[in-house]
Amino acid sequence: MLDRNLHRQKERGKSRGELKVPRRTVKPKRKRLKLRWFIAVSLLGGSLGYFQFKPPAKPPEAVLVLGGEPQRERFAATFAQQHPGMPIWVSGGSNPEYADWIFQQAGISKNLVHLDYDAVDTMTNFTTIVDKLRSQGIDSIYLITSDYHMRRARWIGQVILGSRGIHFESVAIPSQKPPESLKKAAFDGARAVLWVITGNTGEFLKQEFH
Repeated sequence: MLDRNLHRQKERGKSRGELKVPRRTVKPKRKRLKLRWFIAVSLLGGSLGYFQFKPPAKPPEAVLVLGGEPQRERFAATFAQQHPGMPIWVSGGSNPEYADWIFQQAGISKNLVHLDYDAVDTMTNFTTIVDKLRSQGIDSIYLITSDYHMRRARWIGQVILGSRGIHFESVAIPSQKPPESLKKAAFDGARAVLWVITGNTGEFLKQEFH
């Protein structure tokens, strides 16, 4: 009887040892999102390479200022004094009363200043303005933003502005802030590729990858 009980215990032990912990599976939806992300990043690399080595365009004929900090409008007003008669587009900047006052104090005609408030982030700074620039026949601009923000702005701009044949020269505003992370720039650059291909700004990706 004792031997039989010992045999049963051994058999139970073997059975327990054979139990396998179920593997964690990745949901198909998340797999698809990661695949799209990989494809977008790959396309980003190719897009940046293509637009970076395009032949130089004609001299800039307008200024695009990316809003987000009042100093960008102040810098742009001074910059405009050095480039008289050049139209200025401010995307997502300070409230119109303050922005108008800044340019007025610098002696810049109100007819040259275009304040646009359709953007909600750096990505849409470009997507909401690029076709407006193109409709004015503009195909070469100065791009103004803070130095720490410029890498991300350039990556997005090379894709979105480049998709419409608009060349740009970057003008960075000095600051005391460290540059934004490479990951942040790459993420928005990939969103830019997605926008060019599908017209979607990729806002949904923030919840998946941030």
